[in-house]
Amino acid sequence: MNNWFTVKVKYTKQLDNGALKRVSEPYLLAAMTFTDAEARIYEELGAVIRGEFAVTGIAKTEIHDIFAYDDADVWYKAKVKYENFDADSEKAKKVAQNFLVSAHSVKEAYERLQESLQGLMVDFEIPSIIVSPIVEIFPYQEDLDREISRRPIKEVQEEEEEEVSGPGAVFSSSGSDVDDEDEELEEADSEIEDDFEAEDEEEEEA
Repeated sequence: MNNWFTVKVKYTKQLDNGALKRVSEPYLLAAMTFTDAEARIYEELGAVIRGEFAVTGIAKTEIHDIFAYDDADVWYKAKVKYENFDADSEKAKKVAQNFLVSAHSVKEAYERLQESLQGLMVDFEIPSIIVSPIVEIFPYQEDLDREISRRPIKEVQEEEEEEVSGPGAVFSSSGSDVDDEDEELEEADSEIEDDFEAEDEEEEEA
């Protein structure tokens, strides 16, 4: 089963004004294991990022579904809550899940999420929507993952200059089917996001 992983990449980026700046950017991708996630990020970014880059962090991230729209490239993370009937205990269980949706604003993200989830057979609420630092999302690609599984990471790195086609838009790409209680949600995701913000502040001060 594929899982979603947030992979943090550090490299020297050329800004619009021509200046160079050392940055750390998070990417979300589907992979079987942490090792596969590392190999795949080198495969995906090898032809996009010029020069050397390093993977400085990988965290498993619970995302239930992703809704992508072609007209927006900013990702919003939303928490959705609803009650699910537990047949074993014969009681209603509160469930909270994370979703990603691309939009131009929080309001639009809310509207698009409502539209995307209108097929749910239960009543739900959206208690929070925040901007996600995710730069790009790479969904599961069977052919690419099969190729990566045959080759060591070192070999993948040596082929960084070869052209790699991007995955295109992600449409409702399912991540994990695990239902989380409220207190268990967003632990890995929030930790790595906080790390991004702290490190960016240190770099700006330097």
